Amino acid sequence: MSACPDKAMLLHGLLDGELDAANTVAAEAHLKTCKGCHEEFLQLQALREAIQAPGVAYRAPDSLRANLDAALQAEAAPAPAAPRGPRRKAPWLAGGAISAIAAGLALVVLPPQVAQASLERQLVASHVRSLLANHLTDIATSNQHVVRPWFNGKVDIAPPAPELADQGYPLVGGRLDYIEGRVAPAIVYRRHLHTINLFVLPQGHGPAGLRTARRDGYSLVEWTQGGLRFAAVSDIDLGDLKQFQAAFVAHAPS
Repeated sequence: MSACPDKAMLLHGLLDGELDAANTVAAEAHLKTCKGCHEEFLQLQALREAIQAPGVAYRAPDSLRANLDAALQAEAAPAPAAPRGPRRKAPWLAGGAISAIAAGLALVVLPPQVAQASLERQLVASHVRSLLANHLTDIATSNQHVVRPWFNGKVDIAPPAPELADQGYPLVGGRLDYIEGRVAPAIVYRRHLHTINLFVLPQGHGPAGLRTARRDGYSLVEWTQGGLRFAAVSDIDLGDLKQFQAAFVAHAPS
């Protein structure tokens, strides 16, 4: 069974985390009802994992980029008047070859900003999906001593889940989510009528330190702590989400 011809770009966008929240939800809903697209998506995932395997992925050396930049600058410079004589053959050939190599280099080297933007899109999409699909928690409790042990055996991360009701952010529970190609814990808090999804990843995902952002109308605060990387997403004001981050850091074990 083949995939739907009009869904090819959608599947690739979902795989790369390039869709906005609404299209991500729509694409995932389609995969649940279309066997052909579901099989195609699994094949794409397997191909990406094979390409990213150790010894396969290759990053071009910085010297190659420098050489290409110099060649492109030389190509863009005004050309001296050609002397009279035999006509030069295919003057565009060298420039075309350089441009092709540069395009290939752009596919090999992934700037950190692009990877970070992709992660942010995935985080927002997962936050929205948890609200639309009515799948906010797998374990619903305000007891941190129940939430943290629940993740044992399900993921290789033991995330802290401090009770922050006294700070205005009551604990709701936890669930399993899927971020950056791996199952990840999500700890859920409330702020009045608003939901805060706190995703927990290995520290290697993203830059160290505190980082804030706004994407598609949602606030994001990311930080590292205790060898883990945390990413809080909510529709509350960014300043309020930073206060949540400070409360979490103050009450979570180091």
